[in-house]
Amino acid sequence: MIYLIYGADEYKGREKARALVHALQKRKPNALFFRITDEDEKNISLDELIQSQGLFERKYIVLLDHILKSELGEIVLNELKSIAASEHVFIILEGKLIKKDLSKIEKHAEKVQEYRKKEAAKEEFNRFALTDALGARNRERLWCLYQHARDRGAAAEELHGLLFWQVKAMLLALHSNTTEEAGLKPFPYKKAKEALRNYSEAELKNRAAQLVALPHESRRGAFDFAIGLEQWILKI
Repeated sequence: MIYLIYGADEYKGREKARALVHALQKRKPNALFFRITDEDEKNISLDELIQSQGLFERKYIVLLDHILKSELGEIVLNELKSIAASEHVFIILEGKLIKKDLSKIEKHAEKVQEYRKKEAAKEEFNRFALTDALGARNRERLWCLYQHARDRGAAAEELHGLLFWQVKAMLLALHSNTTEEAGLKPFPYKKAKEALRNYSEAELKNRAAQLVALPHESRRGAFDFAIGLEQWILKI
């Protein structure tokens, strides 16, 4: 019988192998346990392990611990049919496997478990930091935040919408005295009012017009949308 445990997450794979060995030993307390690594290949006869029997218990528990890249591993791959038919339990513990070796083992394994490493969740960019940098007219920070957001999968169109919203909020705040007049909530209204000291009305109107024109120009093939937005940022 063959159990295959493999995958990029070798810590979890080893934990599973340890738990499996423990469970088997509990079920068969008289079974002999062998852990074989590539360092043991000259001292181990695979044929003897496959065919021999314990004195008090028919089964052995054999952990083949990362041996497939050794000479013993080649023997294991060639003897999979015999190993699977053996009275004993063989646990093959490996890291990543090439497709050819995996396919060979899967044909004879009783059970196959893969442990993949979970990809780290991409940190979501801070929308408020982006609009705050625009309001503060901090070109370097705004550009860095734009790149940060793009690296984390934010679409250029989404970022364009946030920047346009901030410019529009500043224009609304410029021509109003209350949040009700501006049609904004208190916090963004306050931030927009504070940002007005960094821009003139003419600059805001010009920046808004450029943002409105950007997607149209991009669709006509004048430039790539993401690059066009980046150039807009570098000119604030």
